[in-house]
Amino acid sequence: MAVDLRKVKKLIELVEEHGIAELEVASGDESVRIAMVGATAVTPMAVSTPAVAPAAAPAPLAEASPAVLPAPMAGTFYRAPHPDAAVFVEEGQQVDVGDVVCIIESMKMMHEIRATIAGTVAQICVANGTPVATGEALFKLS
Repeated sequence: MAVDLRKVKKLIELVEEHGIAELEVASGDESVRIAMVGATAVTPMAVSTPAVAPAAAPAPLAEASPAVLPAPMAGTFYRAPHPDAAVFVEEGQQVDVGDVVCIIESMKMMHEIRATIAGTVAQICVANGTPVATGEALFKLS
């Protein structure tokens, strides 16, 4: 028995809309599992230090490593909405949370991929038209 793709698409929309990390639905002999990888931004945690810490010389400043925007699903990566259109983002461009950065074609459907963190595009990690795996780095932001 074939899975109804309209139902799967609706489940994906609900997962994205409500920020659900993982959902599994089973009915009879059919089962669908949807996991949103890299869909939420990482929140920094406070670090406490002991009250009686010895004084130390300040550490030299280091360049922060870039944050990665991973592929939330497997599919084909596209930098623009269609071949004749301008690309969504270029290296050096500032992006904000929610900005569309690319499209991934998966299961014959085009999915707009939005930035989950803000920053400057330091590197585009995937070539246009290339297959990507879930969790693979699409962009590095600084």
